[in-house]
Amino acid sequence: MKEFVSNSYEETLKIAGEFAKTVEKGSVIGFIGGLGMGKTAFTTGFVKGLGIDADVSSPTFAICNEYIGDYCRVYHFDMYRVEDWDDLYSTGYFDYLNNDAYILAEWSENIFAALPDDATIIEIEKLSDTSRKIIFKKKTDYPED
Repeated sequence: MKEFVSNSYEETLKIAGEFAKTVEKGSVIGFIGGLGMGKTAFTTGFVKGLGIDADVSSPTFAICNEYIGDYCRVYHFDMYRVEDWDDLYSTGYFDYLNNDAYILAEWSENIFAALPDDATIIEIEKLSDTSRKIIFKKKTDYPED
């Protein structure tokens, strides 16, 4: 488990960009954190860290945004409104697994059972209006229900 404190949007971008350089293609990354915690900011830094020039936005209404670079692809999901397996299937999530694209899923607690066992989980906690604690874990760090 790794832990960082970010004191600004720019620091979050930097932490995420450095992290992106260490992650293998095909990895699944789930985010846990409430509204306004910085999940989309982290995704912005991650995408830019992979060298993709894209305007990253929350996929709240689209469910999935796709960012394509010269050497990789990122699928950015928002699972906020996913309440059951039928909802999850309707997002197309399973169609994106098992390829060499990165999958980043906001509100991953709503689909925790569907995340691969080797998924990285990033918890973001608010410390102040501008500061966040960013904790990197593996799915296996969580007890099974």
